Amino acid sequence: MFDKSQLMRGTLEGCILKIICLEVTYGYEIMVKLKDYGFHEISEGTIYPLLVRLEKKGFIHAEFRPSPLGPSRKYYFISNEGLETLKSFEAYWNNISEAVNKILSWEGK
Repeated sequence: MFDKSQLMRGTLEGCILKIICLEVTYGYEIMVKLKDYGFHEISEGTIYPLLVRLEKKGFIHAEFRPSPLGPSRKYYFISNEGLETLKSFEAYWNNISEAVNKILSWEGK
């Protein structure tokens, strides 16, 4: 059986960087956006370890901000290194997805 977890982890890191690049946001909101775009199997148990890893790598930074609905939330924003990583991810993703789509649509002879 195909191991989805490795493919998913790298893909999600790039997608999370893109979401954070577009706006400062918090973990639950990131999860909701990913689900809205088709990552239906995503849970908080998936998102938060990825956010910790991205923060440790220096790709994102976080700060606690007051929440209108209760305790403070940890908001994430992208670093310059994160922006560079996102650009690299986007370029690689475009190349690899084009190649994979060509192969998967190939009917053979």
